[in-house]
Amino acid sequence: MSRASSAVILALLATLGTGLTYLAQQGSAPRIAAEQRLIDSRNLLDLLSPGSYDNQPLEQPLSLEGTALGNSTLLAGYRATKAGRACAVLLRSQTLGYAGTIDLLIAIDTDGRVLGVKTLKQTETPGLGARISDWPNAWLEAFFGKSRTNPGDNGWALKKDQGQFDQIAGATITSRAVIQATHDALRYFDEHRASLLGSPADE
Repeated sequence: MSRASSAVILALLATLGTGLTYLAQQGSAPRIAAEQRLIDSRNLLDLLSPGSYDNQPLEQPLSLEGTALGNSTLLAGYRATKAGRACAVLLRSQTLGYAGTIDLLIAIDTDGRVLGVKTLKQTETPGLGARISDWPNAWLEAFFGKSRTNPGDNGWALKKDQGQFDQIAGATITSRAVIQATHDALRYFDEHRASLLGSPADE
């Protein structure tokens, strides 16, 4: 076999290999995307009790991106429904902590009470503020059942600031940021309840 023939065969094999790899990637892309959506769904929806909703909340995004609040910014929102009626709203919020931004997910029921708060992303100090990313998280559980008026505005602060909440040991700034962002989300919910919850016709 001549050197030219060998080169042509190698080129053909390389092209064939590249083509097969491309086809394999294209064939598996939908499956990978579906698996990633499932992971994202579990990560975002574990604040909601199983059986409390029957829709796909991540497929019902609310138009909130970049909504600036007093101490935080809303990045996204989702509506959970059951039998066509809203049962909860999930607000993705970003606030500034001690070392950088903190992304939170705040679940609120139709009465304006916190169902749960979860940290999605943070860069706080390991062993101190970074503990807000632990899941489950005993400190974040203190927000369960709270609302805009329970406690009142002054109560949404650390005890050292005459409020009602303990702080994470050694992480005052982080604790304040999360409390303020949660309070922001509750205020926003109360002020935009109708559009966030929608109506059966909207769903």
